[in-house]
Amino acid sequence: MAKSIMQTERECYITHSTSNLHKHHIFGGNANRKKSEQWGCWVYLRADYHNASNQGVHFDKSLDLALKQECQAKFEQLYGHNTFMMVFGRNYL
Repeated sequence: MAKSIMQTERECYITHSTSNLHKHHIFGGNANRKKSEQWGCWVYLRADYHNASNQGVHFDKSLDLALKQECQAKFEQLYGHNTFMMVFGRNYL
Protein backbone atom coordinates (compact mmCIF):
# COMPACT_ATOMS: atom_id res chain seq x y z
CA MET A 1 0.00 0.00 0.00
CA ALA A 2 1.39 3.37 -1.04
CA LYS A 3 1.07 6.39 1.21
CA SER A 4 -1.62 8.86 0.22
CA ILE A 5 -0.45 11.63 -2.07
CA MET A 6 -3.38 13.70 -0.77
CA GLN A 7 -2.72 13.75 2.97
CA THR A 8 -0.13 12.86 5.57
CA GLU A 9 -2.29 12.60 8.69
CA ARG A 10 -4.74 9.85 9.59
CA GLU A 11 -7.76 12.14 9.72
CA CYS A 12 -10.86 12.89 7.69
CA TYR A 13 -9.77 14.79 4.59
CA ILE A 14 -12.83 17.04 4.89
CA THR A 15 -13.44 17.55 8.63
CA HIS A 16 -10.04 16.59 10.12
CA SER A 17 -11.83 14.30 12.57
CA THR A 18 -9.79 11.29 13.68
CA SER A 19 -12.67 8.94 14.55
CA ASN A 20 -14.80 6.58 12.49
CA LEU A 21 -12.53 6.78 9.45
CA HIS A 22 -12.96 4.91 6.18
CA LYS A 23 -10.36 4.68 3.44
CA HIS A 24 -11.71 6.08 0.16
CA HIS A 25 -10.01 5.24 -3.13
CA ILE A 26 -10.39 8.33 -5.32
CA PHE A 27 -10.69 6.52 -8.63
CA GLY A 28 -13.21 3.70 -8.34
CA GLY A 29 -14.02 0.58 -10.24
CA ASN A 30 -12.14 -2.66 -9.85
CA ALA A 31 -9.07 -1.80 -11.94
CA ASN A 32 -8.85 1.85 -10.89
CA ARG A 33 -9.31 1.03 -7.22
CA LYS A 34 -6.16 -1.09 -7.39
CA LYS A 35 -4.35 1.68 -9.27
CA SER A 36 -5.52 4.22 -6.69
CA GLU A 37 -4.02 2.05 -3.98
CA GLN A 38 -0.76 1.57 -5.89
CA TRP A 39 -0.29 5.27 -6.72
CA GLY A 40 -1.49 6.71 -3.38
CA CYS A 41 -4.74 8.14 -4.73
CA TRP A 42 -6.80 7.71 -1.58
CA VAL A 43 -7.93 9.68 1.47
CA TYR A 44 -9.43 8.99 4.85
CA LEU A 45 -13.04 10.12 5.19
CA ARG A 46 -15.41 10.02 8.13
CA ALA A 47 -18.14 7.42 7.51
CA ASP A 48 -20.77 10.06 6.79
CA TYR A 49 -18.55 11.62 4.13
CA HIS A 50 -17.74 8.21 2.66
CA ASN A 51 -20.83 6.05 2.25
CA ALA A 52 -23.01 6.33 5.37
CA SER A 53 -25.13 9.32 4.32
CA ASN A 54 -26.34 11.25 1.29
CA GLN A 55 -23.50 13.75 1.76
CA GLY A 56 -20.98 10.95 1.30
CA VAL A 57 -18.69 10.87 -1.70
CA HIS A 58 -20.39 7.76 -3.09
CA PHE A 59 -23.69 9.67 -3.36
CA ASP A 60 -22.57 13.29 -3.86
CA LYS A 61 -21.26 13.59 -7.42
CA SER A 62 -19.91 17.11 -6.89
CA LEU A 63 -17.80 15.95 -3.93
CA ASP A 64 -16.67 12.92 -5.94
CA LEU A 65 -15.57 15.13 -8.85
CA ALA A 66 -13.85 17.63 -6.54
CA LEU A 67 -11.76 14.85 -4.96
CA LYS A 68 -10.90 13.43 -8.40
CA GLN A 69 -9.80 16.87 -9.62
CA GLU A 70 -7.71 17.56 -6.51
CA CYS A 71 -6.10 14.15 -6.74
CA GLN A 72 -5.35 14.47 -10.45
CA ALA A 73 -3.74 17.87 -9.88
CA LYS A 74 -1.57 16.47 -7.07
CA PHE A 75 -0.69 13.37 -9.10
CA GLU A 76 0.34 15.54 -12.06
CA GLN A 77 2.56 17.69 -9.81
CA LEU A 78 4.40 14.52 -8.84
CA TYR A 79 4.37 12.43 -12.03
CA GLY A 80 3.04 14.57 -14.90
CA HIS A 81 -0.10 14.62 -17.02
CA ASN A 82 1.04 11.93 -19.46
CA THR A 83 1.61 9.46 -16.63
CA PHE A 84 -1.83 10.24 -15.18
CA MET A 85 -3.47 9.61 -18.53
CA MET A 86 -1.48 6.41 -19.02
CA VAL A 87 -2.51 5.09 -15.59
CA PHE A 88 -6.13 6.28 -15.29
CA GLY A 89 -7.06 7.01 -18.92
CA ARG A 90 -9.39 9.93 -18.22
CA ASN A 91 -8.93 13.64 -17.59
CA TYR A 92 -10.99 15.10 -14.71
CA LEU A 93 -9.62 18.65 -14.90
